[in-house]
Amino acid sequence: MLPYRDSRITKVALLLFFLIIAGYGYFEARGILFGPSIKVESSVQNVSNPYIEIKGTASHISSLEMNGQSVAVTENGQFDIPFVLAPGFNRIVLDAQDKYGKKTEQVIEIVYTESSTSTGSIIATSTPFLDASSSLSTPSAATSTTVAQ
Repeated sequence: MLPYRDSRITKVALLLFFLIIAGYGYFEARGILFGPSIKVESSVQNVSNPYIEIKGTASHISSLEMNGQSVAVTENGQFDIPFVLAPGFNRIVLDAQDKYGKKTEQVIEIVYTESSTSTGSIIATSTPFLDASSSLSTPSAATSTTVAQ
């Protein structure tokens, strides 16, 4: 037998070599194993400003969509999306897909409450309606309509 086959140093070197190969294989395959991921920096729950920006990072993706619309992502995976909130509860869904077909979803729920110093104007109108018993219009009741700008 050759003397280097029974050497302890040879066994340790071979074990270390295969551990390095396995570690490198895991490092390269982690995108396939874990799929896409989305990290959102904006963790806002209640806001009083209707305009927000959703910032975050997506990794291992081929496409990113917000509420069904495509979103531009930089080479580093960063995105910055302006969004106008509707009064009340808003649900924003971020969908990411990688090149192997794996998908992930991040849901952001924001409550927008209008501030008390609104700049909208209120217009009140009274509208008469027809009484069923007469052919003439009588202003027996009035309705008011508010319009905010």
